[in-house]
Amino acid sequence: MTRIGWYGLGSMGLAMATNLQRHLATKNAMNLIYSNRTMARGDPLKTLGATPETSFAKLVGQCGIIFTMVSNDSVLQQLITSAIGSGHSLRDKIFVDCSTVHPETVGLTVSKLREQQASFLAAPVFGGNPIAVDGKLVFAIAGPKKASEVVKPLIQDVMGRKVIDCGEDATKSSLLKIAGNIVTVNMMEAVGEAQVFAERTGLGTGPMEELISEAFGAVAGGYSKRLTTGAYAPPLESRPGFGVSLAIKDANHAFAMAKEHNVELPGLKVAHENMVAAREYAGECLDSSSMYGVLRQKAGMTFWNEKSRKE
Repeated sequence: MTRIGWYGLGSMGLAMATNLQRHLATKNAMNLIYSNRTMARGDPLKTLGATPETSFAKLVGQCGIIFTMVSNDSVLQQLITSAIGSGHSLRDKIFVDCSTVHPETVGLTVSKLREQQASFLAAPVFGGNPIAVDGKLVFAIAGPKKASEVVKPLIQDVMGRKVIDCGEDATKSSLLKIAGNIVTVNMMEAVGEAQVFAERTGLGTGPMEELISEAFGAVAGGYSKRLTTGAYAPPLESRPGFGVSLAIKDANHAFAMAKEHNVELPGLKVAHENMVAAREYAGECLDSSSMYGVLRQKAGMTFWNEKSRKE
C-alpha cells in the first residue's frame, strides 16, 4: 500500500491524523509518517505507532499521499515549494490539503504540482476540534477524480462522516469552505447574542442552551457550549479549539471574494469586528467564538464569564 504522510498538528490536524493512524493500524497498513514545526506535538501519534520525520522534504520522498493541515496560505505555499525543491520525483504523488486557503492559492498550487506530474486535492473541513476527535468532520473535496477515489476511503468514516464532492476543479471546494464559514461565523455571533440576551434578562444560559441545541441542532448547541463552558477564552497555557486569528483570516478570504463579485456580507462584518475587538482585548489565546466576550462587554458585563480564564 502507498505510504501516507501528514504535516500540520494543530488542534484539528492532530485529531485528524490520530484517527487516520488508528485506521491504518486496523488495516495492518504502513504507519503514518508525520511532521510538524513543533515535533513534540506528534508524541501521541508516535505512541500509536506513527513515524516522526523532521524534514517535510524527506517525508514527501517516502510517501505517495501527503496530507497537510496548516494555518494559512503562506505555510501551504512554503510546503509545496519545499516538496518541489526536494530533489524527489513527485510523479503520481497526491497532495491533499485540508486547510482553509484562498481559491487563488489552490489554483496556483494545482498548476505547480501538475508541472511535476503530481495531483492536488483541496479537501477543507467543516467542524471544530471535538468533531475532529470523533471523526465526524464534513469534508469538501475537489480535484482529479482518480486521485479523489484513492483518497476518499481514508476520509469517509475515518476522519469524516460526510464527503461532499465538488468536482475536478480544486478551487470549488475552497470556495465552498469560504462560503460555509460565512454561515459558521454568523451562527456563532447569533448564539453569542442570544446567550448575552438570556443572561441579562434573567432567563439564564441553561434554558437558552437547551433551546439552541434542540431547535437549531447540534452544531449551534456546540457553539453555545463553547460559551457556557468558558472555552471561548481558555487558559493561556492551552490551545483554543479554533483560534480567533484563523477565523479572522477565513473571514478576510470571504470579504476578498465578496468584493470581487459585488456581494455584501453585513452579518459577517459585525462578527468580524467583534472577533478583532476580542483579540485586541484578550490576546491570541481565544477561540473563534470569543466575539461573545465583546458582546458581554457591550451589555455591561465583563469579557470573562465564570468558566473562562479571567485575564
